[in-house]
Amino acid sequence: MIPLSVLDLATVTRGSTAADALADTTRLARAAEELGYRRLWVAEHHGMPAVASSAPAVLVGHLADATTTIRVGAGGVMLPNHAPLVVAEQFGTLEALHPGRVDLGLGRAPGTDPATARALRRSMDTGADTFPDDVVELIGYLAESDRPPGHPSAVPGRGYLPEVWLLGSSLFSAQLAGLLGLPFSFAYHFSPGYVDAALARYRDSFRPSVLLGEPHAMVAVSVLCAPTTEEATYLAGPSALSILQLRTGRLGPLATPEEAAAYRFSDAERALVADTQATHLIGDPGLVGQGLVALQRRTAADELMVVTRAHAFEVRVRSLALVAEEWARLGAGVPT
Repeated sequence: MIPLSVLDLATVTRGSTAADALADTTRLARAAEELGYRRLWVAEHHGMPAVASSAPAVLVGHLADATTTIRVGAGGVMLPNHAPLVVAEQFGTLEALHPGRVDLGLGRAPGTDPATARALRRSMDTGADTFPDDVVELIGYLAESDRPPGHPSAVPGRGYLPEVWLLGSSLFSAQLAGLLGLPFSFAYHFSPGYVDAALARYRDSFRPSVLLGEPHAMVAVSVLCAPTTEEATYLAGPSALSILQLRTGRLGPLATPEEAAAYRFSDAERALVADTQATHLIGDPGLVGQGLVALQRRTAADELMVVTRAHAFEVRVRSLALVAEEWARLGAGVPT
């Protein structure tokens, strides 16, 4: 059966603080665990006023402490921003503290603007060209091996390997995940046009590894579920406005539904938002449930991950609860 998971951005909303956002993410992790979601991931972003998950390793440790059974992880760590050894030490430590519950999703994008990326790396080099080698190096620090430990080495190191995923929104990471024999998570929530080609490339290029014997794919999708489609559409207004703000460089905390409803979109702006939200699942439980079923059948995904951005914490939790209830009503998913 097909598990559901959650991706959270520790969203800073209008009138709240980063501390409030992190507290809400902690509460959301507990709620997701109670609702039966398999994983909760947080994403690395930098320099974005509406996103407080800039230090995923720190946040993952806190979320693991606050929960008991749900898998927690980074979805993901933007590896070009970090030395592989540093990430290995961080996530080896997390795995040692919370064995069998930690996920490490790796991405090759910076997760920020060019100026911030340079400040993170202290170099003009973006690091994207070394991503395949960096992934192999990182896994090498933590994977079990019969060979003597090398130098340098991570401590905690060998034997403390979390579940490693590659993340992607195009064909590059899909193929790399296949060649390395790793699970692959596709960012359908912001790059829907490539999902079919990327998953086909992943499966076609897959080579079994000591970490994974056969392809395993997850698809992340934007979801906002409410008792009625009318209410869900209204509550999705802040997310719609944030799409426009991101595209135009007018970044800020996530607006309230009232602010979003009062905003006067131009025809061009409305078209941009409508095009982006065309693949979002916004509606009542029946509509959202059928949308998830259709997406799973189309992609043959082994797991689905829902991304819910809303101004109020209560709205996000209710959305997750409605989705979980509808998914159970449908039979807890559909066979692949």
